[in-house]
Amino acid sequence: MPEASGSLVAFEGTEGAGKSTQIGLASAALQGEGFEIVTTSEPGGTRLGGAIRHLLLHQRDAIPTALAELFLYLADRAQHVSEVIRPALAAGRVVLTDRFSASTIAYQSYGRGLDLAAVTQADAWARQGVAPRLTILLDCPVHLGLQRARGDDRFHSEETPFHERVRHGFHTLAAADTTRWSIIDATQPAAAVHDQVMRTLRQHLPAS
Repeated sequence: MPEASGSLVAFEGTEGAGKSTQIGLASAALQGEGFEIVTTSEPGGTRLGGAIRHLLLHQRDAIPTALAELFLYLADRAQHVSEVIRPALAAGRVVLTDRFSASTIAYQSYGRGLDLAAVTQADAWARQGVAPRLTILLDCPVHLGLQRARGDDRFHSEETPFHERVRHGFHTLAAADTTRWSIIDATQPAAAVHDQVMRTLRQHLPAS
């Protein structure tokens, strides 16, 4: 399979970190600089993914076990990579995704307690060799993020220790790969966060 020519950038963070806001701002700014941008999200970046998203986040009378939850996320990712991400990269576009592999590892391994090596290996199979050029971690204290979080996502109702474990997982992953991760303080005003996001993107993306 030919190597993709575009760039994948993943925005990660705990609940309420402001990923959607920053992706929207970054997309507009990068398009203004001449980049071809695709914005997407997990779970739910495809038609199949939309159905999986409902099962994962909003189905209250059929809560998946930790292992079933993992497999649903991986099914979403496999479809997402095949249908959206890989074609966009092959066309030379910059893909900005709200969550990718790091969320699976942070939530399902560090948060749920599933075996780290097994989750990492399963994720590698699902993403089919595709990996972010850059992962931006929008970081904020758990209590603040939960105050900001909106909607009826069932993860919002998880206990604080779960979210603390997830946050620790993100920081552990970032510390292990500092050249491809950037941690940005998401407690700042949105405009200040955006400025830092753009500086980071310009350092990592090839010229348009």
